Amino acid sequence: MSNTRTKLMIDLQRIEKEHYQLREGERTQDFLTLMLQFIGDPQPELRDGLIYPTLYTWIYEDNRFTETELSNLLAILTDEHHLFYHIGSEGDQSVFTRTFSVLPVALIVRLHSKKPFLDYAEFQNLKHSLLRYYKEEKDLRGYLPEGGWAHGASHGADALLELVKCPESDTAVQLEVLAAIEGMLHNGKQIFSDEDDERIASIVDTMIEEGLLPQQEIADWISGLTKCVDWQRNYVQTIARVNSKNFLRSLYFRRGQGSRGNVLAAVILAAETKLNKFATGRH
Repeated sequence: MSNTRTKLMIDLQRIEKEHYQLREGERTQDFLTLMLQFIGDPQPELRDGLIYPTLYTWIYEDNRFTETELSNLLAILTDEHHLFYHIGSEGDQSVFTRTFSVLPVALIVRLHSKKPFLDYAEFQNLKHSLLRYYKEEKDLRGYLPEGGWAHGASHGADALLELVKCPESDTAVQLEVLAAIEGMLHNGKQIFSDEDDERIASIVDTMIEEGLLPQQEIADWISGLTKCVDWQRNYVQTIARVNSKNFLRSLYFRRGQGSRGNVLAAVILAAETKLNKFATGRH
């Protein structure tokens, strides 16, 4: 295993230097199989520094894969050995396999949203997988001193952002994604400190910007985030309140000067005030 891993690192370093082009006789599939095997490597040099940039270039920039190959790759990335590898576990290295499997999923979904190639069943499986992942991921650590970025909430948000832009994502899908976001903000375990709130805000900002949901639906959902204020006061409640407050601040400033007088801006500000115990004098 160590010899295989070392050879893969050397090969990917060389491929990077040669602008991600392969030499005569080399096949993309041979490298892809190994990259999928080591996609969650605990060392960021391989996982984050070599495998993901190579996948990004080959999938998104070079269009190296056919639509059938992308569909097959998506099926692998969302299986029990990748996106759901030891799902629900916390504090171990399995998180890297899950969070670095969902990143290339986001790339494939982005391609599909621009030029659809997934059939109905494949899209439904994709949707269910991403929503399930966001609900069941319990290891929400951001940057780890040993291992680098885990960032499950952020990487999952990147994929959900691409999902809501797909032509198949109707109102029901948009609302399911909002429910998943609320679950992540009210996760009971982690106050986000590595800008996960910004990555999550990108999803709702896109819904607003592209008119993917009626503004009243979004307004009602935003107001609903404040229900945690009435929960029993403990750390679970604090997590929900602080995450929701920070998310709304990210969303408010993302919308820019031109939106601050509109209905949604007023709703965001009212919700932030309710969640902010310093503004309401509850501290």
